[in-house]
Amino acid sequence: MKNIQTLGINYIFVILFTVALSWYFISDNNNKLVSAADKSISSVVTISSSTQSNLSYSNNKSGIGSGVIFSKEGYIVTNLHILNSKNINVQLNNGKNYPANIIGIDKNADIAVLKISADENLNPINIANSDNLKIGDKVLAIGNPYGIGISVSNGIVSATGRDYGNPYLQLIQTDAAINPGNSGGALINENGNLIGINSKIFSSTGAYQGIGFAIPSNLVVQIATQLIRFGEVKSLWIGNFRVSRVDLKINDKYSSGLRIVEMEKIGPLFDRGIQINDIITKINDQDSNWNNLIQSLRYATLGESLKLEFYTVSNEFKTYEFKYSGD
Repeated sequence: MKNIQTLGINYIFVILFTVALSWYFISDNNNKLVSAADKSISSVVTISSSTQSNLSYSNNKSGIGSGVIFSKEGYIVTNLHILNSKNINVQLNNGKNYPANIIGIDKNADIAVLKISADENLNPINIANSDNLKIGDKVLAIGNPYGIGISVSNGIVSATGRDYGNPYLQLIQTDAAINPGNSGGALINENGNLIGINSKIFSSTGAYQGIGFAIPSNLVVQIATQLIRFGEVKSLWIGNFRVSRVDLKINDKYSSGLRIVEMEKIGPLFDRGIQINDIITKINDQDSNWNNLIQSLRYATLGESLKLEFYTVSNEFKTYEFKYSGD
């Protein structure tokens, strides 16, 4: 009988301990997300512009969107598609309003950089390395859905490297609620650091259906830095050429590559002796595909080198590096 009673007491203890432990982890996780939101919410702004669009790149009907404070100097990153005119107003989370100027735009990435002159200290968002993201990571989306005010929604990273209608981008997919007005706002990790700029949703209704996309923070930083410095994105140019995808077998190994099918007789590729029908087999030691090539050319950072491996028409492997100087 004592053994039965002891077993019963032990069983009850295990249940109580498990419940207490679960409550602790749930509470700790909730506290972490609360801290993350509190850390970043003042870095997210509301952006409004004329609802009468006079900019060819805008498809924003409401004139309301979101943005993220990028620096203490008043630079703000947002989506290009939310801007309906050059008459732009930025409202901080404390309710103060400032006129904004467009510093630069990148149509391919749907990114714009604005600048305000504020008479107060701004809270630029802390930025994380989006390359470290893993599927299942907890995230928060911060923005102004439908213009009702800055709001926070939570979810996870559903996928990375999504090509959703734009070969220039490798988007983050999330199930955190993103609605019209959230565009240009922040996707943050559970430490409160920016991992992406919310940009679009997959929806048959125009509203949240569980699939949203954000531009990775590493790409945002590359683009924004160039827009602030030059007013435009300066691509790494290696010549004018056209490629087509090809499957090949080299040394009994199957892979894919990009065959040069057209090339003008000008530029670094031609100067290095690259010919039509040469095949790009590696791009910065990564797979040779259109997305990798476009991103490597379009969003190279200053001082960075692009390394291309070729399998030539003379059946040789040759590797060339092209350094980006920003010219």
